[in-house]
Amino acid sequence: MLLSSYSNTAFEAGTDEAGRGCLAGPVTAAAILLPADFHHPLLNDSKQLSEKNRAILRPILEAAAIDFKVTHLDHQLIDEINILNASIQAMQLCLTKLTPTPTYILVDGNRFKPVGTIPYSTIIKGDSKYVSIAAASVLAKTYRDEYMEKLHEEFPMYQWNKNKGYPTLEHREAIRKYGSCHYHRQSFRLLPEQLKLEL
Repeated sequence: MLLSSYSNTAFEAGTDEAGRGCLAGPVTAAAILLPADFHHPLLNDSKQLSEKNRAILRPILEAAAIDFKVTHLDHQLIDEINILNASIQAMQLCLTKLTPTPTYILVDGNRFKPVGTIPYSTIIKGDSKYVSIAAASVLAKTYRDEYMEKLHEEFPMYQWNKNKGYPTLEHREAIRKYGSCHYHRQSFRLLPEQLKLEL
């Protein structure tokens, strides 16, 4: 059972990101303010939900939200400032756009940087513990999946419609065969043998 509140303040926002471990595409964050009494029987950590259930939940969450925001930060910025900093920055950008301004922030994970003077807590596996983080995880995942499906049309050989940029065997085989493209994160180890030296 997901918990509805951590801080008991009026506008507690949850935030999460998707795509941190991918080889290609953006990192996508979402932040959401939900009414204190919001519950839905399907809602859980997005990784535990089927694609179908995530698709069912997204419009329900968007309709119920006091406000929500989604931000994509692209592969170039990830290469420039690293994936951890890009993930945090994407979450911060979402939170700064929420109306009203959150009175407390719940962050999935264990690393974050302050948004102004708003108090926050980082919660490991928070997306399976708190309603607002679970809701943010569903939004981040569905918006990012949609984004990768669009990129798939441009580069169908990588099968991003299926793997969404994650390092599956098929994705790595396609990189081996066709090389990387401009949506790949060049700071990531795209192929396992990249670190081996030819002697």
